Amino acid sequence: MSILTIIVVILVVGIILWLINSYIPMQRTIKNILNAVVVIVLVVWLLKEFGVLNSLQNIQI
Repeated sequence: MSILTIIVVILVVGIILWLINSYIPMQRTIKNILNAVVVIVLVVWLLKEFGVLNSLQNIQI
């Protein structure tokens, strides 16, 4: 996947999250949980795309 595609995905996710936070009324705690889940999923996806998670699977304890 190209770096341009990754940047576009990050921007789209950020805009969608901003729209949800701005225009959908919900409690502050629910917004915080939603933001945390989206950020965690995005970070895991980025780690997978850059191959960091694949290298961690080969480690044996």
